[in-house]
Amino acid sequence: MAFMKILLTNDDGIDAPGLQALLAALPAGWMPIVIAPVGPQSGCSHSATTGRGVRIEERGENRYAIHGTPVDCVRLGLHTIAPDVKWILSGVNHGGNLGADVHYSGTVAAAREGAIHSKPGISFSHYKKKTREFDWHNITRYTQRLLAELMSRPLEVGEFWNVNYPHLGAEEPAPRLVDCITDRHPLPLDYIPDAVGLLYSGDYHNRARAKGSDVDVCFGGNIAVAKLSI
Repeated sequence: MAFMKILLTNDDGIDAPGLQALLAALPAGWMPIVIAPVGPQSGCSHSATTGRGVRIEERGENRYAIHGTPVDCVRLGLHTIAPDVKWILSGVNHGGNLGADVHYSGTVAAAREGAIHSKPGISFSHYKKKTREFDWHNITRYTQRLLAELMSRPLEVGEFWNVNYPHLGAEEPAPRLVDCITDRHPLPLDYIPDAVGLLYSGDYHNRARAKGSDVDVCFGGNIAVAKLSI
């Protein structure tokens, strides 16, 4: 792949290991511009900061920490910091963004904001099983493969890719890339009383899933790739 200037962001914060895994996956010779929230913004959906200024911290060459949301990062990048980037890459999120998650996710929102401004993009997320730690080295290897594959595919203006990696054990076979649809089941609704009121306790891992959907593919041990559109 030829030289490209790429905007990298996430919703876990600029120091998150998942962002470093994504950065490490880029081909030599590309120019990554890291514009990411100063701290975690998970679950912020497509919110953007208005009515007050957004502080920008320079953290080194082509590296900026934003006191705002992932959407703020993309907006400031396209308006001020790096308006000539060719792609928006968001992630790798510390947790899945499957099915209904795409409406709540700041990771997915960053890629969607790019698509709104006619920039192609990919959001990357890593489903997590409670009993396992992330293997970011493997995720970097998978992402290298995915970048070469997905960036060679055509996208219409306003479209972007949403990728979800499974959480595999060392004994399990390497995952396949599977194109799929986004599951339409809602997240399970369950709340328990706590000191404040009611605390969400829905079981993410036992959520409903349609056969062949992104939830089904990822929970089944493969890499789910869905094309989303604004």
